[in-house]
Amino acid sequence: MSEIQTKEVVLPIEIPVAPLSRREMKQLEVALIIGTVLRKDVLQSIMNREEVTTWLDSLAVAAAAFAMDKAGYPLSQIANELGRTEATIRKHLKGETKAGQLVKETYEMLVRGELKISIPIAGVTEDINKLMNEVESLRKENSLLKDKLNEIVNIVSSGLSELQKIEEGVKKVREIFQQVIQK
Repeated sequence: MSEIQTKEVVLPIEIPVAPLSRREMKQLEVALIIGTVLRKDVLQSIMNREEVTTWLDSLAVAAAAFAMDKAGYPLSQIANELGRTEATIRKHLKGETKAGQLVKETYEMLVRGELKISIPIAGVTEDINKLMNEVESLRKENSLLKDKLNEIVNIVSSGLSELQKIEEGVKKVREIFQQVIQK
């Protein structure tokens, strides 16, 4: 499978790495889930997996367990609230599972301020290419219209020049006619 095109962004938000309240714990949990899922290496891995749903569930459990652990929850309470065994939670927290390992890496990146979110831009790239082609087409059309406008301006300009000559001729004929009438 081809590599996913992404754009890395650094989110300028404060995420509590040692949460003191349930709200802060949820903020850390969400940051760990999103931060892990949108890492370029993880995105590529997800696209190559067949059991994405199961893997994402494992990732969500690992992120929740990690956030609860950082908030000081005991292992038994984490296991009870997440509906998993203490052994499973322990493996996630120690990084012995792939999901636990990735969440742990994401947490460490978050602590160091190095967490960069990779946003997939596959559809955006296609849209950009389509718009670039459309812009090029419009530029060509604009150029053709400018050429036609210049052509029309030249025709009108030469027509005005001819009209001025005719007016001058009519003026001379009037003058001659006036002179003839006066004589």
